[in-house]
Amino acid sequence: MDKLLQRMAWSATVAFLVVAAWAQVVRAEDEQKQPDEYYALMKVLVDTFEQIDRNYVKDVDRRELVEAAVRGMLAELDPYSDYISPDDLTKFTEAVEQEFGGVGIQVQWNPDDRSIMVMTPFPGSPAYKAGVRAGDKIVEIEGEQVKDFPTGEEISTAVGLLKGPPGVEVTVGVRHLDSEEVETVKMTRDVIRLDTVMGDQHKADGSWNFILDGESKIGYLRITHFTKRTASELQTALRQLRDQGMKGLVLDLRFNPGGLLQAAVEVCDLFIENGMIVSTEGRNVKPQKWTAKPLSTFKDFPMAVLVNRYSASASEIVSACLQDHHRAVVVGERTWGKGSVQNVVELEGGHSALKLTTAAYHRPSGKNIHRFPNAEESDEWGVMPDTEFLIEFTPKELSEYHSYRQKRDLPPESVPERPEFDDRQLAKALEYISEQLTKDQQTVEKPAGEAADNPPAPAEKSKDAAALPIQFLRIPRTFHG
Repeated sequence: MDKLLQRMAWSATVAFLVVAAWAQVVRAEDEQKQPDEYYALMKVLVDTFEQIDRNYVKDVDRRELVEAAVRGMLAELDPYSDYISPDDLTKFTEAVEQEFGGVGIQVQWNPDDRSIMVMTPFPGSPAYKAGVRAGDKIVEIEGEQVKDFPTGEEISTAVGLLKGPPGVEVTVGVRHLDSEEVETVKMTRDVIRLDTVMGDQHKADGSWNFILDGESKIGYLRITHFTKRTASELQTALRQLRDQGMKGLVLDLRFNPGGLLQAAVEVCDLFIENGMIVSTEGRNVKPQKWTAKPLSTFKDFPMAVLVNRYSASASEIVSACLQDHHRAVVVGERTWGKGSVQNVVELEGGHSALKLTTAAYHRPSGKNIHRFPNAEESDEWGVMPDTEFLIEFTPKELSEYHSYRQKRDLPPESVPERPEFDDRQLAKALEYISEQLTKDQQTVEKPAGEAADNPPAPAEKSKDAAALPIQFLRIPRTFHG
């Protein structure tokens, strides 16, 4: 009898939690009109749970059952709505915040000798200061042999040992690239902050070089994700470029899966002075509009944005906004086509969460770029490169680019010979910027009379006129510790 009462209490608790969560995402008027239907549907869920818990042939984990039910409901919605379990919530928060307690290395699993390979230590990190270098192999962490980590869980086990509260010492066994001996290295964890704004390659001191072409003063900035600090990082890099006399800029958003909507808005606001940036509209949320502010705008230089088939969400907001305002030419491939907005709703008092699609966004032209299921290539979705700037990589080029980019991101001392790759998309962007700089120079050099007789090409449409009413490729996985 006690067990039965416990089950009934548990079922009632589950029913209450589910109804409470449901109530957050349904309109109040519907809840008043059809309360009986809601409770009838909840009863089906509770009865099913009760039957499984009491009569299934084996004991079941009640938590796993509830989480499976939640995931099942979300699976009926769209690919972007998701349940974030307590175990995954910390990782999710780290991804958004781009900071964690660790030793500051990017690692990858090496199945050949069952070791953890260091791809790069972050400049200034505990690992960097301790002499850990790219190419080193970690064979032991806190007295545990890496080769003995559970199969399929090697990386997660290693990262779990390397990460933790700042100020705590971690001991690892490292085999350096030029030695077979294992060195014991002690490091004290620190707060590791991941850059989301990068250059083309590192300088000798480990910082990023943001100038791509020193002679023509063309800058290059690559955004990997959109997080809370992205706009601040970008503004710092732009000021540095401006001080170096930058005359043109390439903004690389290729393989950027997106991130925070607010970060995308802030990035756009750095490049346009006024007009619509993006708007959102949903079934049960108020329509919102974000417009540019004239302060701290970086302008008066030609600009190209690089995108490809794996540029999504926030990347598409930025590329669409700059394209609609004629602030930049978009070069590369048609983008992914994710025009929906997800809100994170806390569950269980913040122990877990729900990532729920609540709205769709619209670019300044008014169009929504979302690629719906069964969409055809001829349909309108994604952000298309400007006319004559569509340059698609072949599968072979994509593979070669990943290898090239991975090596080029390493510190100079780790790669004696710098990798080479014929980046046709980047070359097209540079060609456009160079042409614009040449036109500007010719206009400046023309005598007043000549300019009157031979006026320059018609000016681009004004930004105000343009502002009229508006999973990913699997590459070798790397992790941070």
